[in-house]
Parts: sequence; structure tokens; C-alpha cells
Amino acid sequence: MTTAAQSSAPVLCTVKDAVVLLRLGRSTIYELMASGELPFIKLGRARRIKRADIDAFVAQLPPQSV
Repeated sequence: MTTAAQSSAPVLCTVKDAVVLLRLGRSTIYELMASGELPFIKLGRARRIKRADIDAFVAQLPPQSV
């Protein structure tokens, strides 16, 4: 990814952003957050997920064998 592309990517993502990025359901994202598997920040009533934490979550997923 180029520097220009990195600067346009959001640093903090909403749950809706995470749903789109991970292609998972909203409930699944909230379950991952509640279990601690997907760290988040709470700002007032809003929950935000660091893009770096989303990337780290994906990186730690085990590969599936067929």
C-alpha cells in the first residue's frame, strides 16, 4: 500500500466500517468485541476500532485446510 493510500484509510473505524472490511455480520463484530478478540475504544457512547487492530485480527486468523 502506498503512503497516499494509507493516509486516506481511516485510523478509527466504526462497527459498520468493520462489517464492510471483514465481511462479517454486525452481531459477530459485537461478539468479537465483547470477547476481547477485537479490541475497541469507547468514546462516549460510540465504539471505534483501530484499523491496526482490525489488521492484527485478520493476521492472527489460522489458515483453513480443505
